[in-house]
Amino acid sequence: MEARAFEHDLTLWFVDDVPARMFFGGRRWTVTDTPTRLGRGMWPPLPASAARAWRFQATDQAGEAFVFDIYDDGDHWHVHRAYA
Repeated sequence: MEARAFEHDLTLWFVDDVPARMFFGGRRWTVTDTPTRLGRGMWPPLPASAARAWRFQATDQAGEAFVFDIYDDGDHWHVHRAYA
């Protein structure tokens, strides 16, 4: 078995400094719950480069929902983990 990591472009829109919409993996996502700010020492462990991080549920236009852990490394936003 081979493990692979894929990096997709991520664009994030905020309303009142809270994630509201996202473009990721070629899909448009709408945040459909109240995002939680993630900090150091919280599960899951964040990359050392993470300046800010959030967890939220988002739903695409087809109705598929995932929980995303995202972080900002100071230059770009990244998906750290996604849960179906």
